[in-house]
Amino acid sequence: MSLQHQEEKSYDPLDTTLVFVNRKDDLDPVCSDDEESLRAEMSCGHAVTPESLTLWCRSQLDEGNYKFTCPAIVEGVTQCNKPWSYQEVRRLADLSVDEMQYFEETIARLAAAQYCEIQPCPQCKTCVERKNLSNLCVQCTICTADQKNTYQFCWQCTKQWKGAGPRSDRCDNDGCINHDLEILKNCKDTALPQVRGVDKCPSIRACPTCGQRVEHDRTGCKNIICPRCQVEFCFVCLKLTPQCLKTSSYFIPCSDGVAPRQTSIPVWHRR
Repeated sequence: MSLQHQEEKSYDPLDTTLVFVNRKDDLDPVCSDDEESLRAEMSCGHAVTPESLTLWCRSQLDEGNYKFTCPAIVEGVTQCNKPWSYQEVRRLADLSVDEMQYFEETIARLAAAQYCEIQPCPQCKTCVERKNLSNLCVQCTICTADQKNTYQFCWQCTKQWKGAGPRSDRCDNDGCINHDLEILKNCKDTALPQVRGVDKCPSIRACPTCGQRVEHDRTGCKNIICPRCQVEFCFVCLKLTPQCLKTSSYFIPCSDGVAPRQTSIPVWHRR
């Protein structure tokens, strides 16, 4: 769903439900010189305009983050990172009906992707949850009930299951391959310019905790935070950051060096 261009937003100065403040926009301080633009205070104490708040939260959704936190810099050093509820964002960002629909559909989709494995049945299109993440053979209860016969499909190729099960690699249908695994095997090499000695490393990795496919932006240190499970790990050796840092620092490889290309995708064992 694409959002149509909206007119520039502004707060109603008569709105007594908002706390207006006479200071710069903490989300966009460079563009907050317009004295006529009202700024309101978020629950964390930082000032925003509806435009800057909408743009920031929309950018977070585009990056796969559905939990909103304040990005304002505190004392010139660290981010505030105080959480904002969607209800607060919706009110202070002055979301339009189209924007609310986009935000709510995206939040629901991202939350489902984080906490559940959900996919439509290839036959009846009903959403099916895969509870055993190590088994590609999934039964659709709707089709099974309708047909009065067990109906199973492959989570990977989304065709009716063929062959014995359970299996974690593939079914017996032609062309049933794990596309994410193929990408991991065949991705280009990259370099991390700010990490000493890392001039050749696979450009795409699977998070060692949840299996999410991730890339490094090639800036800063070797560690990244997985957008799905929020666990920090070393892109070079694939160890979790605390374990990696036992034998190295953020800008030098750990004692095990560069981990080879992954030949399997970790399964996320949620607690």
